Amino acid sequence: MSIATEVVSRVRPDQLGLPTPCAAWDLGQLLAHMVGQNHGFAAVARGETSDASVFADRPVGEDPGADFAASARDVVAAFNEEGVTERKFWLPEIRDGIMLPATTSMGFHFIDYVVHSWDVAASLGRSVEFDADILARSLPIAEAVPGGKAREAADSAFAPILERPDLLERPQEATTLDRILALLGRSPEWPSVAQ
Repeated sequence: MSIATEVVSRVRPDQLGLPTPCAAWDLGQLLAHMVGQNHGFAAVARGETSDASVFADRPVGEDPGADFAASARDVVAAFNEEGVTERKFWLPEIRDGIMLPATTSMGFHFIDYVVHSWDVAASLGRSVEFDADILARSLPIAEAVPGGKAREAADSAFAPILERPDLLERPQEATTLDRILALLGRSPEWPSVAQ
Protein backbone atom coordinates (compact mmCIF):
# COMPACT_ATOMS: atom_id res chain seq x y z
CA MET A 1 0.00 0.00 0.00
CA SER A 2 2.96 2.31 0.56
CA ILE A 3 3.81 2.27 -3.15
CA ALA A 4 0.23 3.17 -4.09
CA THR A 5 0.22 5.95 -1.50
CA GLU A 6 3.47 7.37 -2.85
CA VAL A 7 2.25 7.26 -6.46
CA VAL A 8 -1.12 8.85 -5.63
CA SER A 9 0.62 11.58 -3.60
CA ARG A 10 1.88 12.95 -6.94
CA VAL A 11 -1.64 13.55 -8.31
CA ARG A 12 -2.76 17.17 -8.56
CA PRO A 13 -6.46 18.11 -8.70
CA ASP A 14 -6.04 19.45 -12.26
CA GLN A 15 -4.96 15.94 -13.37
CA LEU A 16 -8.14 14.13 -12.30
CA GLY A 17 -9.52 14.23 -15.85
CA LEU A 18 -6.53 12.40 -17.35
CA PRO A 19 -7.21 9.10 -19.13
CA THR A 20 -6.08 5.88 -17.48
CA PRO A 21 -5.31 2.34 -18.65
CA CYS A 22 -8.74 1.49 -17.16
CA ALA A 23 -10.55 2.61 -20.32
CA ALA A 24 -13.88 3.39 -18.64
CA TRP A 25 -12.34 5.64 -15.98
CA ASP A 26 -10.47 8.91 -15.90
CA LEU A 27 -7.93 9.42 -13.12
CA GLY A 28 -10.50 10.90 -10.74
CA GLN A 29 -12.82 7.93 -11.22
CA LEU A 30 -9.96 5.48 -10.73
CA LEU A 31 -8.95 7.19 -7.48
CA ALA A 32 -12.59 7.21 -6.29
CA HIS A 33 -12.67 3.45 -6.93
CA MET A 34 -9.38 2.91 -5.10
CA VAL A 35 -10.48 4.93 -2.06
CA GLY A 36 -13.84 3.12 -1.99
CA GLN A 37 -12.16 -0.28 -2.21
CA ASN A 38 -9.80 0.56 0.65
CA HIS A 39 -12.69 1.56 2.90
CA GLY A 40 -14.77 -1.41 1.73
CA PHE A 41 -12.07 -3.96 2.45
CA ALA A 42 -11.43 -2.31 5.82
CA ALA A 43 -15.13 -2.64 6.67
CA VAL A 44 -15.40 -6.31 5.71
CA ALA A 45 -12.13 -7.10 7.52
CA ARG A 46 -13.84 -5.70 10.63
CA GLY A 47 -16.92 -7.87 10.10
CA GLU A 48 -19.30 -6.04 7.75
CA THR A 49 -21.55 -8.60 6.02
CA SER A 50 -24.56 -6.78 4.59
CA ASP A 51 -23.91 -3.18 3.50
CA ALA A 52 -22.46 -3.21 -0.02
CA SER A 53 -22.28 0.59 0.00
CA VAL A 54 -19.08 0.38 2.05
CA PHE A 55 -17.38 -0.37 -1.29
CA ALA A 56 -18.93 2.61 -3.09
CA ASP A 57 -16.59 4.87 -5.01
CA ARG A 58 -15.57 7.91 -2.96
CA PRO A 59 -14.53 10.90 -5.05
CA VAL A 60 -11.32 12.60 -3.97
CA GLY A 61 -11.20 16.28 -3.11
CA GLU A 62 -8.61 19.02 -3.47
CA ASP A 63 -5.87 16.84 -1.99
CA PRO A 64 -6.18 13.46 -3.73
CA GLY A 65 -3.04 12.14 -2.05
CA ALA A 66 -4.35 12.89 1.45
CA ASP A 67 -7.74 11.33 0.67
CA PHE A 68 -6.09 8.18 -0.62
CA ALA A 69 -3.58 8.04 2.25
CA ALA A 70 -6.42 8.16 4.80
CA SER A 71 -8.16 5.25 3.09
CA ALA A 72 -4.88 3.32 2.90
CA ARG A 73 -4.30 3.79 6.63
CA ASP A 74 -7.84 2.50 7.27
CA VAL A 75 -7.37 -0.73 5.30
CA VAL A 76 -3.84 -1.36 6.59
CA ALA A 77 -5.06 -0.95 10.18
CA ALA A 78 -7.98 -3.32 9.54
CA PHE A 79 -5.74 -5.92 7.89
CA ASN A 80 -3.36 -5.76 10.86
CA GLU A 81 -6.03 -6.33 13.53
CA GLU A 82 -5.53 -9.37 15.71
CA GLY A 83 -7.24 -12.47 14.34
CA VAL A 84 -8.09 -10.95 10.96
CA THR A 85 -6.53 -13.79 8.97
CA GLU A 86 -8.84 -16.31 10.65
CA ARG A 87 -11.93 -14.44 9.46
CA LYS A 88 -13.95 -14.69 6.30
CA PHE A 89 -14.58 -11.56 4.29
CA TRP A 90 -17.92 -10.80 2.66
CA LEU A 91 -17.27 -9.61 -0.89
CA PRO A 92 -20.49 -8.19 -2.36
CA GLU A 93 -18.92 -7.51 -5.76
CA ILE A 94 -18.29 -11.22 -6.42
CA ARG A 95 -21.31 -13.27 -7.45
CA ASP A 96 -23.67 -10.96 -5.55
CA GLY A 97 -21.79 -11.47 -2.31
CA ILE A 98 -19.82 -14.45 -1.09
CA MET A 99 -17.74 -15.19 1.98
CA LEU A 100 -14.09 -15.93 1.26
CA PRO A 101 -11.10 -16.62 3.50
CA ALA A 102 -9.31 -13.47 4.64
CA THR A 103 -6.06 -14.42 2.95
CA THR A 104 -7.80 -14.92 -0.41
CA SER A 105 -9.65 -11.64 -0.04
CA MET A 106 -6.49 -9.80 0.94
CA GLY A 107 -4.81 -11.28 -2.13
CA PHE A 108 -7.54 -9.79 -4.32
CA HIS A 109 -6.97 -6.38 -2.76
CA PHE A 110 -3.20 -6.78 -3.05
CA ILE A 111 -3.23 -7.49 -6.80
CA ASP A 112 -5.71 -4.66 -7.35
CA TYR A 113 -3.30 -2.24 -5.72
CA VAL A 114 -0.26 -3.43 -7.61
CA VAL A 115 -2.01 -2.93 -10.92
CA HIS A 116 -3.79 0.30 -9.92
CA SER A 117 -0.50 1.78 -8.70
CA TRP A 118 0.80 1.16 -12.21
CA ASP A 119 -2.42 2.61 -13.70
CA VAL A 120 -2.03 5.86 -11.75
CA ALA A 121 1.67 6.16 -12.59
CA ALA A 122 1.00 5.47 -16.28
CA SER A 123 -1.77 8.07 -16.30
CA LEU A 124 0.73 10.61 -14.93
CA GLY A 125 3.34 9.57 -17.51
CA ARG A 126 5.57 8.11 -14.82
CA SER A 127 6.95 4.71 -14.00
CA VAL A 128 6.58 2.82 -10.75
CA GLU A 129 9.04 0.37 -9.24
CA PHE A 130 8.03 -2.69 -7.24
CA ASP A 131 10.27 -4.94 -5.18
CA ALA A 132 10.89 -8.33 -6.77
CA ASP A 133 9.11 -9.94 -3.79
CA ILE A 134 5.92 -7.95 -4.44
CA LEU A 135 5.94 -8.96 -8.09
CA ALA A 136 6.71 -12.59 -7.25
CA ARG A 137 3.69 -12.68 -4.92
CA SER A 138 1.52 -10.85 -7.47
CA LEU A 139 2.12 -13.05 -10.51
CA PRO A 140 0.37 -16.21 -9.22
CA ILE A 141 -2.63 -14.12 -8.17
CA ALA A 142 -2.81 -12.51 -11.62
CA GLU A 143 -2.47 -15.95 -13.24
CA ALA A 144 -5.39 -17.22 -11.13
CA VAL A 145 -7.82 -14.47 -12.21
CA PRO A 146 -10.33 -16.18 -14.51
CA GLY A 147 -10.25 -15.13 -18.16
CA GLY A 148 -12.80 -15.76 -20.88
CA LYS A 149 -16.14 -14.11 -21.61
CA ALA A 150 -16.60 -12.84 -18.05
CA ARG A 151 -13.77 -10.38 -18.68
CA GLU A 152 -15.76 -8.82 -21.54
CA ALA A 153 -18.63 -7.74 -19.27
CA ALA A 154 -18.92 -4.04 -18.46
CA ASP A 155 -18.70 -4.74 -14.72
CA SER A 156 -15.68 -7.05 -14.95
CA ALA A 157 -12.93 -6.25 -12.45
CA PHE A 158 -10.32 -6.60 -15.21
CA ALA A 159 -10.21 -6.21 -18.99
CA PRO A 160 -9.69 -9.33 -21.12
CA ILE A 161 -6.23 -10.87 -21.04
CA LEU A 162 -3.95 -9.07 -23.47
CA GLU A 163 -3.04 -11.75 -25.98
CA ARG A 164 0.65 -11.01 -26.34
CA PRO A 165 2.85 -14.08 -26.96
CA ASP A 166 5.95 -12.02 -26.15
CA LEU A 167 4.56 -11.43 -22.66
CA LEU A 168 2.60 -14.59 -21.90
CA GLU A 169 4.08 -17.46 -23.90
CA ARG A 170 7.74 -16.48 -23.71
CA PRO A 171 8.10 -15.19 -20.15
CA GLN A 172 11.88 -14.98 -20.49
CA GLU A 173 11.27 -12.07 -22.89
CA ALA A 174 9.08 -10.07 -20.51
CA THR A 175 9.40 -8.51 -17.08
CA THR A 176 7.26 -9.93 -14.31
CA LEU A 177 5.34 -6.65 -14.13
CA ASP A 178 4.66 -6.73 -17.88
CA ARG A 179 3.28 -10.27 -17.55
CA ILE A 180 1.04 -9.21 -14.65
CA LEU A 181 -0.24 -6.24 -16.64
CA ALA A 182 -1.01 -8.38 -19.70
CA LEU A 183 -2.80 -10.99 -17.59
CA LEU A 184 -4.97 -8.22 -16.17
CA GLY A 185 -5.76 -6.67 -19.56
CA ARG A 186 -3.23 -3.85 -19.75
CA SER A 187 -0.60 -3.00 -22.32
CA PRO A 188 2.75 -2.24 -20.69
CA GLU A 189 3.23 0.34 -23.46
CA TRP A 190 0.06 2.29 -22.60
CA PRO A 191 -0.86 4.89 -23.84
CA SER A 192 1.10 4.38 -27.07
CA VAL A 193 -0.51 0.96 -27.52
CA ALA A 194 -4.27 0.84 -27.04
CA GLN A 195 -5.69 -1.84 -24.76
